[in-house]
Amino acid sequence: MTLVGLEELRAAQQRIAGVAVRTPLLPCPWAADGDRRLWLKPESLQPTGAFKIRGAYNRLASLTAEERARGVVAQSSGNHAQAVAYAAALLGIRAVIVMPDTSPAVKVENTRGFGSEVMLVAPDRRDTVPAELVAEHGYVWVPPYDDRHIIAGQGTVGLEIAEDAPEELDTVLVPVSGGGLISGTAAALKLTRPGIRVVGVEPELAADAQASLRAGERIAWPVADTYRTVADGLRTPSVGVLPFEHLTTYVDDIVTVTEDEIRDTVAVLARRGRLVAEPSGAVSVAGWFHRAAEIGGRAAAAVVSGGNIEPKLLAELLAG
Repeated sequence: MTLVGLEELRAAQQRIAGVAVRTPLLPCPWAADGDRRLWLKPESLQPTGAFKIRGAYNRLASLTAEERARGVVAQSSGNHAQAVAYAAALLGIRAVIVMPDTSPAVKVENTRGFGSEVMLVAPDRRDTVPAELVAEHGYVWVPPYDDRHIIAGQGTVGLEIAEDAPEELDTVLVPVSGGGLISGTAAALKLTRPGIRVVGVEPELAADAQASLRAGERIAWPVADTYRTVADGLRTPSVGVLPFEHLTTYVDDIVTVTEDEIRDTVAVLARRGRLVAEPSGAVSVAGWFHRAAEIGGRAAAAVVSGGNIEPKLLAELLAG
């Protein structure tokens, strides 16, 4: 299986320019810990509040005229949903988005707000209904992570880090769900800054990626298990086929964090970092604070992958 290469990553970077924001690499003096230093890559500042716009726009902008006329269907717990809806609106493409009925209301409302049709289904049907709609209506399927264009688009995060990072940067921390973000980011970094370690971070309650990487084969967790975590964007039962190939080639390790650590980090990012992060976006920073011995390194960049959090949950975490 051919991995996404630097040429595809560069092409994606050009394609999404002017649509996705080139987010800064923010130094965090408030997070200094002895000899350790931290920078944040705030993808929560994207137009749709998460990194997903990079891959979604790269995929939709690559469709042929005939494919655009057919319309697209995508499945998502929320951030890919919003990204596809936003990209489709920009490109004049009809989009139908399949979302679990457990998705945060703010993500459902935002997706509809971009003009897409939303279908709410039981969580265990999220990944099967799109195929039914493709067969019935002829839509083009835009998967959330198991796609070369998606991986290349998400990989522009890694290209930007490589271009902006100080020479001392030795580690990049990335949230892991289906694996699109860490696949593209790791590929970009290893192909341009091979000395940088790439470490994935995921919840203990949805640690299928860590189990897969260490076993050397894709391992799926039951939906009932992954849906226990507050990090709703990281509940995918298993990493994708193509992402897994990238993980085993480019990712150095995957660590896990607890629910309390995720919740605490959302509050820390809001109070100290002045950033609104959803639990899924905060796991990388939680790893830096709570898994220093496992991660190693002295200068890390953490990707804050999204900021689409329910206001009620944010208020609860800040009050706690």
